[in-house]
Amino acid sequence: MTRVVVVDLGMGNLRSVERAITQAAADRGASCEVVRSGRVSDVLGADKIVMPGQGAFRDCAAALAGELGEALREVVRQGKPYLGICLGLQALFERSEEAPGAAGLGIFRGEVRRLDPGSGAEAVKIPHIGWNRLEWKREAAGALGAWGREAPHVYFVHSYHAVPEDPSIVVATVTHGPNVITAAVARENVTAVQFHPEKSQAAGLMLLGAFVAG
Repeated sequence: MTRVVVVDLGMGNLRSVERAITQAAADRGASCEVVRSGRVSDVLGADKIVMPGQGAFRDCAAALAGELGEALREVVRQGKPYLGICLGLQALFERSEEAPGAAGLGIFRGEVRRLDPGSGAEAVKIPHIGWNRLEWKREAAGALGAWGREAPHVYFVHSYHAVPEDPSIVVATVTHGPNVITAAVARENVTAVQFHPEKSQAAGLMLLGAFVAG
């Protein structure tokens, strides 16, 4: 049985993520144990990691500054599948404009920047909340290949997005006013999305199911 650990940093409603993964696994007929935990031993013992998060980057960075952050880097180094959601994507990067001086996991080079509300005809509301259709930047593989070539509509709630130094890790973007938002990244065993699969109805369950069953 695959042991999937939902990393609990004490931020956001993780129960909805846990429920969505459980449902997605059942829909795929996957034998899966879902554990919500912030314990280092559970993270190191996981077969797969899901890192959700809602809240402030500084609080996330503080939670990851010690052994838990190193445990996450270790499981990534070991090649275990990692799925980041929202803040769980942003935490993969080195730093964020939201919290100067606070360090992310540094698995990807780059920073997290505040979305630009724009002005005039391009003006948009920040935070960016609502449904957008993904725009593929390269062929999707792994869990992100769950939809085939059909780009799904998915649900976003955020004010910041990641700007990678290496643009080749970007799999999908969406456009919000003047912003081209990094919506999904992937490299080797690491996949992360800025949108919320647990709020994206059938499209989100397809992604989670592909991750846990893949």
